[in-house]
Amino acid sequence: MPARLMHRFHAALERRLPEQRLFLRSDTETRFVRLKPTTQAIALGGSAVVLAWTIVATAILMMDSIGSGSAREQSRREMATYEARLDALSQERDRRAEEALAAQERFAIALEQVSSMQSALLASEERRKELETGIGVIQTTLRRTMTERDDARTQVAELNADLSEGPRLAQTGAAPADTTETLEFVTAALARTASERDDMSRAAVVARDQADEIAYEMKLLEERHDDIFTSLEEAVTISMEPLDKMFASAGLDPDDLIKQVQRGYSGQGGPLGPLAPSIGGKADPNAERASKILDGLDRMNLYRMAVEKAPFAMPLKTSFRYTSGFGRRWGRMHEGTDFAGAHGSPIYATADGTVIHAGWESGYGNLVKIRHDFGIETRYGHMSKVRVEVGQKVSRGDRIGDMGNTGRSTGTHLHYEVRVNGAAQNPMTYIKAANNVF
Repeated sequence: MPARLMHRFHAALERRLPEQRLFLRSDTETRFVRLKPTTQAIALGGSAVVLAWTIVATAILMMDSIGSGSAREQSRREMATYEARLDALSQERDRRAEEALAAQERFAIALEQVSSMQSALLASEERRKELETGIGVIQTTLRRTMTERDDARTQVAELNADLSEGPRLAQTGAAPADTTETLEFVTAALARTASERDDMSRAAVVARDQADEIAYEMKLLEERHDDIFTSLEEAVTISMEPLDKMFASAGLDPDDLIKQVQRGYSGQGGPLGPLAPSIGGKADPNAERASKILDGLDRMNLYRMAVEKAPFAMPLKTSFRYTSGFGRRWGRMHEGTDFAGAHGSPIYATADGTVIHAGWESGYGNLVKIRHDFGIETRYGHMSKVRVEVGQKVSRGDRIGDMGNTGRSTGTHLHYEVRVNGAAQNPMTYIKAANNVF
């Protein structure tokens, strides 16, 4: 069966490609080369394969060229989009900075208002004490006047009784010789007593009017105190809420921070002592409210100190762009955030602290390490110039170096790290937490 199929195949091939002879003639002889149908088929197949390969290769090259052009164009579009996004982020950062500055100004104004309200509250407290003293004096005077009035009435009754007995004595003939003089004396005493009684009555009416007026002033003063207390309580609450949210967003416990700050600032004293807890043996609600407000103000001041000691600020104030965030990169952990900018851009400390390293370190290049409170440490790498020394105390916003390209770096940028108890944290957590506060 296979032989018959091969025979038919060769017969069909001979009909399509009959045997050809290629003559090669020279001066002495003539030769020929016989081209069998199979040979011709192989030659034609090879030529077709070569032609097909040429066409396919040309098409691949053309498609690759077209694709390369499209990829470059797409790369340019993506680069333009990326730059536009960076510009938008830079503008957003500038707006956030302006909002933070405005918020800080509002915060300062609020503190001034709280201070003025506190002064007004203390003045009102002094005025209240003066009014209470005045009411006590008036009540004492009123009691004395009423006592004198009662004594005068008693004397008038006795004199009237003596006058009624005078005529009876005259009728019996037992009146003394100076009865006329006695009557005149008694009449003058009665007149004088009546005049004093009238004066005392008028003084009592004036005292009652003054007491009513002072009571009315006391009521107005209490209402004013209530308004001042309410405004102060609202101001303290409004000022505390964003600070609580900021610390919570950064993963810091506000109570723990306050305890640590209090351990460092434990001094007391000054002209203002604690408010009196009671008046007349009874608890004074205004004093309790004032005490709570003062506690809130003290807590807010401790918050302000804690903010200065935690890295909530930006290490750069000039134009920059984010080039690499916190997380895994190229199979390794990138333990900070990279900010690219102009060579020599100023770099600032993000919180109060002490410089514990200032110099070269493998990988980081020129590196500055600052130890802060609460177990926090910040690192600033790849600097072109270091402007601080080991052991130096720095405050938030102090210039500590210039941006550069030292160490293991592919371009001018700042590598910024935040570590808590030695563990690397995302620096953007602290920066974003302060966006709505500063």
